[in-house]
Amino acid sequence: MLVHEGLDDSSVSAALARLVGVAIDRAGGWIPFSRFMALALYAPGLGYYASGRTIVGRMPSGGSDFVTAPELSPLFGRALARQLAQALDASGSDEIWEFGAGSGALAAQLLGALGERVRRYSIVELSAPLRERQRSATSAFADRVRWLDELPASLRGIVVGNEVLDAMPVELIHFDGVAWRERGVVRGQGGAGFAWSDRESDKRPPVATPLPAGSTTELHEHARAFIATLADRLARGAIFLIDYGFPEAEYYHPQRADGTLMCHRAHRADTDPLVDVGLKDITSHLDFTALAVTGQDAGLDVAGYTSQARFLLNCGLGELLAEADVRERVDATRLVYEHEMGELFKVLAFSKDVAFAPIGFAVGDRRQRL
Repeated sequence: MLVHEGLDDSSVSAALARLVGVAIDRAGGWIPFSRFMALALYAPGLGYYASGRTIVGRMPSGGSDFVTAPELSPLFGRALARQLAQALDASGSDEIWEFGAGSGALAAQLLGALGERVRRYSIVELSAPLRERQRSATSAFADRVRWLDELPASLRGIVVGNEVLDAMPVELIHFDGVAWRERGVVRGQGGAGFAWSDRESDKRPPVATPLPAGSTTELHEHARAFIATLADRLARGAIFLIDYGFPEAEYYHPQRADGTLMCHRAHRADTDPLVDVGLKDITSHLDFTALAVTGQDAGLDVAGYTSQARFLLNCGLGELLAEADVRERVDATRLVYEHEMGELFKVLAFSKDVAFAPIGFAVGDRRQRL
């Protein structure tokens, strides 16, 4: 057992910690990390995304923990809208589906840019507090926006997901030098706090790259299941997923032996999800190869894959910058700078029953790297 320091009631959600502890007890003393992460983020009324806190914003002074591209610059939504307009035309659709709409900033930007081209904007959102923020942000378009708490049996249109998959629970596996073991969570010493504990498992990285002893990495079974389900439910349309991650060969590279699991609080990052449970975000980078293969196997066409910078520039961000004032340019350039969001974030697109060449991948398409 790898023991972690106990929880301090003054610095964590005590009610959530008790809930996690009960889940561990009921499971026989051990739960996989994916279960721990799901509870920490999504437990009704207690999890990070269900707490009602203002988690997304530009500065920690406002109580936020991180900023996403739509909050950073409205030019993100305006550039993305150009791609979505092309996809709407190609699919003959007038509906956009957004998953995990956060503060609602992107929905408002897209609705403002696309105008009457969008008859209905459907948001699939599990968090009641975030729904209220989204209602406020999109109040000018209230007649066209609706909310759902689950995927419908069938849908048509254009699907958008910005920083959604990175918050889906991941499985952790650890290499002890002899074998891979699944990493889970147990109660800490004396029942206080939580600790790591590894169990025998047949789970392995998808590639045979030799990783050094002590390596820990993630598997994305929940994200892959989401893609497969979306492929099954989408009758006709296109999907655009924007998030941070790497293709398989880079994700499971020996130099990334510590994995990509990360926590965010007050615009600072740390690598310890077992403390301050419910008070900080827990995320993982994505294996875009696994997502692309899953979508392809489920009947989707992989329509493009590139960096966020290249995608936005292909969609006319340069023209929008030329029309912007100095402050707007400063903010928007963070979307494309390599040391900011430009290279770390990628865009992966799928299509189904729609033949078109998405403008966002006209130059710099990296599908051959997947």
